[in-house]
Amino acid sequence: MSSRSKRKSISLALSVVVASSMFAACSKEATKSPSETGATTTTAPTAAAGKYPIVTQETLTSWEQINPNLTTLFPNLGDSPFGKRLESETGVKVKYTHPADGQSKEQFNLLIASNNLPDVIEYNWGGGGTAAYPGGPEKAIADKVILPLNDLIDKNAPNLKKLLQQDKELDKMIKTDNGTYYAFPMIRPDNGLVFRGPMLRKDWLDEMNLKVPTTIDEWYTVLKAFKEKKGASAALTAQYSNELNIQDAFIGAYKTANRFYVDDQGKVKYGPIDPQFKDALTLLNKWYAEGLLDKDFALNTDSKSQDTKLLSNASGATVGLLSAVGKWMDTGKKTNPNYQLVAAPYPTLNKGERAFIGQRDFKYNPAVSKAVAGDSKHAELAVKWMDYAFGEKGALLFNFGIEGESYTMNNGVPTFTDKITKDPKFSLQQMVSQYTKPNGPFLGDSRKSFNTYKEQDDAVKIWEQTDAAKHVMPPFLTPTTEESKELAKLSTAITSYKEEMFVKFVMGKEPISKFDDYVKRVNEMGIDKVTQIYQQALDRYNKR
Repeated sequence: MSSRSKRKSISLALSVVVASSMFAACSKEATKSPSETGATTTTAPTAAAGKYPIVTQETLTSWEQINPNLTTLFPNLGDSPFGKRLESETGVKVKYTHPADGQSKEQFNLLIASNNLPDVIEYNWGGGGTAAYPGGPEKAIADKVILPLNDLIDKNAPNLKKLLQQDKELDKMIKTDNGTYYAFPMIRPDNGLVFRGPMLRKDWLDEMNLKVPTTIDEWYTVLKAFKEKKGASAALTAQYSNELNIQDAFIGAYKTANRFYVDDQGKVKYGPIDPQFKDALTLLNKWYAEGLLDKDFALNTDSKSQDTKLLSNASGATVGLLSAVGKWMDTGKKTNPNYQLVAAPYPTLNKGERAFIGQRDFKYNPAVSKAVAGDSKHAELAVKWMDYAFGEKGALLFNFGIEGESYTMNNGVPTFTDKITKDPKFSLQQMVSQYTKPNGPFLGDSRKSFNTYKEQDDAVKIWEQTDAAKHVMPPFLTPTTEESKELAKLSTAITSYKEEMFVKFVMGKEPISKFDDYVKRVNEMGIDKVTQIYQQALDRYNKR
């Protein structure tokens, strides 16, 4: 089969094979030897590796999403101050192609079907989900869509190689079960893992002499007060993207999750069929029936509706991003100087309990990892170019931008300049996006912060007080080829049915008494098989 025909067949698979809701990565059979996968780590880096600028006349091509904040200023990453500085520091000219915002999956499919892949592709190569490459990184390698990177990293990427030698847990995360490295990773700093959680209008709490709620009962009291005394039509609101995006706040109080999770014994569980999940649905249904939960929650599919409700006094509580705290307070204070948000702990049933689960990501973010195309003529150059982001000088550029313009060193700490933080026309995120790469494969810096309010600094300390580290399922497991086929066959229907019933239970369109019938149906759809596959993948990951 020709390369073009093969890619067309792969594109068809991308269109019709939908991965699991959690992750759909897979590996080739784990019987391959290290030599067959290129998993060698004995060769010393070449003399040219790690030396910049690189002397070359070649131009690399890169397909990657562009930060939406940057598009208000520059249509292409290469035109931005960051892109120009990266070129001058690495010595490598790069021609960037960006998919349209919101169309990355569709345009990725078309890209793979073409006979003209760029040298590097930034995409979800190892994180699973419906936007990931079906079959995962090992399948992508077998399809010759991307290259195994073991030898290339060993010889041409001393910065990343050193990091992986120093951090064995990170090393486990960014390779398949048989030891194949497949992409350059985005690495979050330890203080960048928690960035979403419950928050409320602190000025409203103070006005009514109420404390920040910590339990489900206290939340009920507060939400009723918001509705009855402040006239909030959606006392609690949240964004809805394929599911209610509350990161298991409220649901986690019942020691379950609205997703797969790992229990205290290390066993994979599907939370939506747990007996205690019925209690969580009962709670949300009660709040919905009493007008405390946004009656239009299933229509809040973008951040705009959440913005509107939090800023118009229609809502006084949500589960949102750390960055949103600053955005909402900036806007809210323009019309109401007292406008204030405060973080609340992930709620529990009993006072003093530690929350079972919450939002906590892993240091490896697979959604924006960069792979080298299988037919790239410039693989070594591409790897040397990408490795720049993992050295000290490159990491400063990716995190803070250009010294003297976007940041200065203040007692050894990179600090954003007034040009970035006090621009009268553009937001902090828009200004930062010109000089840095907010998401992508680089080494995150713990000194970087977009926080502009003390409330944001306090929020992370509050939201991280959960047992999420023990219970959140890793998103970069690699089921085998056969396992991945089973997941593709079973998971999509299960996830769709679960979410359909979740909305109906919460809205009262189906009585909670039908929960056992719903569980029976999910079992009939093959949830035990899916759970078994994830358990096997988790066990293999733990043995890496």
